[in-house]
Amino acid sequence: MIYKFQSKADSDLFMNVGPAERILAIIGKASGPKGIIEPAEMPGAIAKLEAAVAEEEQAQAVAAQAAAADGQVASAAQPIGLKQRAWPFIQMLKRCEQAQTPVVWGV
Repeated sequence: MIYKFQSKADSDLFMNVGPAERILAIIGKASGPKGIIEPAEMPGAIAKLEAAVAEEEQAQAVAAQAAAADGQVASAAQPIGLKQRAWPFIQMLKRCEQAQTPVVWGV
């Protein structure tokens, strides 16, 4: 399944089910076939996503330090994290908040 987030203030945003449901859970929205994020909810949603991104980055830094302390060599591969997954959604929320337009999916 693919989520299609839509708004009159921005382009459509398509997201695979896993990352979309994770983002919706972080902002406190139930995942499902239909939903809406009202402009009044957007500042809180943006703050929650930015806090989750910072928390994940902090956890990755701590894990890297612990691995280095144990003498393990860190992989050069960079996994796709919440920061990369959430950035387009955060930008959409910011534009829609400014335009006072809701974001919907499944309509």
